[in-house]
Amino acid sequence: MGVRPVDFTGTDVLQLAAELSAAGRAFALGVVVEARGSGAGRAGAKALFDTEGEVIASWVGGGCAESTIANAAVETSASGTPQFVEVDLDSEVLGACMPCGGRMRAYVEPVLPRSSLWVLGHGRVAERLRHFGALLGFAAIVDDAMAGAEGLLEASRIIPDDPDYAVVAPAAEDFAAVATQHRGDHASLGRLLSSEGGHFALIASRKRAGLVLAHLRKAGFRRQVLDRILARAGLARGARTPEEIALSAIAEILLVRRSRADRKAKAQTEDALMTAFGETRSPVMLARAEPLRLVGRMR
Repeated sequence: MGVRPVDFTGTDVLQLAAELSAAGRAFALGVVVEARGSGAGRAGAKALFDTEGEVIASWVGGGCAESTIANAAVETSASGTPQFVEVDLDSEVLGACMPCGGRMRAYVEPVLPRSSLWVLGHGRVAERLRHFGALLGFAAIVDDAMAGAEGLLEASRIIPDDPDYAVVAPAAEDFAAVATQHRGDHASLGRLLSSEGGHFALIASRKRAGLVLAHLRKAGFRRQVLDRILARAGLARGARTPEEIALSAIAEILLVRRSRADRKAKAQTEDALMTAFGETRSPVMLARAEPLRLVGRMR
């Protein structure tokens, strides 16, 4: 998508942001919150950037300002965490540009597509999984031959005619919950493990979960692949009612999602530190070495 003419008050920028978000496109919104000096950017200026830092629409000042905010857009799109950035327009240090004079402060926020929660199966537990997933911001996708119109209120998509789960195709950021009541456990999990999806919660008893995992191992799935299955799913082992079982499973899915985001952010921070300091002298490498020295002293 090329640059779209907009008024720089930001009205059209926000409208375009809503359109991109509805279309499931990832981008970042940059807003100048403070500007001092003779730079072209003004407080309130807004622009949209794609995940590579390219301008989608509007303008925030050009030169050092735009390049700094564009770099922040790349970082926030990768980490999912918004940030403030400071631009020193008196200095050439922050970029290969001529100083304009002044300072600028901008807020950069990523707008990322919602992760989907694929709910396979039907029954009260599946209904509660769909309900809790929608409440927590997931786009609920229901694959259930018995799905009726009542599910349309909370599901973003319903797949009613897929007995072999051939349509199931979660993306890397998606999760799935298998509540097929044993009848479709093997077929559904086999399909999920062959997809790009992240982790899959199996709603089953401890005994049934063990049998399913044993079957999948015999089918040729390696251990590291099977580790993507949360079996049996749930943080609360004493859950009994459909609501408790579904809430327990959703809680574990959220735990995995947050942990994955934290690991991603940590890796990005380590990469940045190693780039800035060099691998052998970076704070990351020194911190990793410190526990070894402590162990040696304890001995």
